[in-house]
Amino acid sequence: MAIVRRRGTALLSVLAALVLALAGAPGIASADDPALPGVSLTTTSGAALSNGATYGIGTVIVAHFAAPIDRATAEQVLQVSTEPPVDGAWHWVDDRTAHWRPAQYYAPGTAVTVTDGLNPPLTFTIGASHISIADDATKQVSVFDGGKLVRTMPTSMGRGGTEKVGNTTLSFWTQPGVYTVLDKSNPVIMDSSTYGLPINSHLGYKESINYAVRISTDGVYLHELDATVWAQGNTDTSHGCLNLNRDNAVWFYNFSVPGDVVEVRNTGGKPLQLWQNGDWSVPWDQWA
Repeated sequence: MAIVRRRGTALLSVLAALVLALAGAPGIASADDPALPGVSLTTTSGAALSNGATYGIGTVIVAHFAAPIDRATAEQVLQVSTEPPVDGAWHWVDDRTAHWRPAQYYAPGTAVTVTDGLNPPLTFTIGASHISIADDATKQVSVFDGGKLVRTMPTSMGRGGTEKVGNTTLSFWTQPGVYTVLDKSNPVIMDSSTYGLPINSHLGYKESINYAVRISTDGVYLHELDATVWAQGNTDTSHGCLNLNRDNAVWFYNFSVPGDVVEVRNTGGKPLQLWQNGDWSVPWDQWA
């Protein structure tokens, strides 16, 4: 089993890292020293990574430290290994948060192990290759399983344009980029006031939506909405979500697991950002 971290960084054992820390490395002391901040491991949804679970090929590991930590020291202790080996790296969001992903999507069946020098190793497995391509040029979502097209679903995406509410400008595009499945709910309450659009405004809403698969931290879902079946496949009408008919929404809900890939193409608006669950939209030469 090969250990993979930031390219070009020497691989140090946990013991060596702790010895360096005792010699005065900042931000960390020893495994028993409270100066070593605790770390929690989650997906980009914020849900804890589950030992023994199966995730999609686009899964990103997120490390949350309880206090600021020296990045180089943290990478000596916090290690990711895979079988088969992959080229992967940490990307630091701030001095308490780092994301880890490989250069390319994982191969199905890959075993991923994360060790932090304090807790038992956490291991999960990568499942089937699920990639969905939502193309606004065709208004279709093409779903691939293991490279084979298994379903084509007409959709209605973000209507585009903006609305100014107070000092905030809201965008109604489905942003282009590479998303991953975060989680799913049946139903989910969608409330426009959560992102600054009053419910009683002409574009506001609060309603219960069935078979909703979330792909962004700011509330983009693929979900059932039979009210827009007339538009699905030809006209964009939503606030940014991808509307589906009931049959397709139920099928996609049952098909999807956290970490599955959803690529959105040929839409307007700003490119998907990392904080929105856009880790895979960051080019590799800017990541590692």
